[in-house]
Amino acid sequence: MSDKIIENNQVTIMGEVAGGFTFSHEVFGEGFYMVDVLVKRLSNSEDRIPLMISERLIDVTQDYTGEFVMASGQFRSYNRHDEQKNRLVLSVFVREVSFIEEELDGAKTNSIFLDGYICKLPVYRKTPLGREIADLLLAVNRPYGKSDYIPCICWGRNARFASTFEVGEHVQVNGRIQSREYVKKLSETETQKRIAYEVSVSKLECVDE
Repeated sequence: MSDKIIENNQVTIMGEVAGGFTFSHEVFGEGFYMVDVLVKRLSNSEDRIPLMISERLIDVTQDYTGEFVMASGQFRSYNRHDEQKNRLVLSVFVREVSFIEEELDGAKTNSIFLDGYICKLPVYRKTPLGREIADLLLAVNRPYGKSDYIPCICWGRNARFASTFEVGEHVQVNGRIQSREYVKKLSETETQKRIAYEVSVSKLECVDE
């Protein structure tokens, strides 16, 4: 059962470590730490992707900034309560990590597969230039009755297809994790730069139950 559930959320990324480790939390004496990895896009811009990694997988006292790593695991979410509101926090929960020579040629540096359920109605829209976009929120089950809630963005034909989905529909998604910066207005005078994460969908299909 749990192997099947692990298969429904698979991520592999390769990129450059962007800084040191920061402590996240501890479970049964095992410490988990966060570190950002810069992953190149085809357009030569970069996505900054947060990894959550156990101190048992890597020496978290070392600074690996500038080194290249390959990490695989799952894209996970949790709700963090701040400013009287819950905020969805996303990161790659790492199961395996290894150091690599500089990014491998032609290798897929950023890939994700999700098998989950639509948990709110898709939002379909067109950009001023006529590009079609649809936003999805996918619930992906974990063992022990938990779920991860993963925002996904579809383009073009996929967006048109996604706009027909109903809540509860079972879908599978292939794509890449992307990051984008936005400015959050905290008050009349205060703003804060934040990073949002989502899955940019390249392939989308419905699963017949």
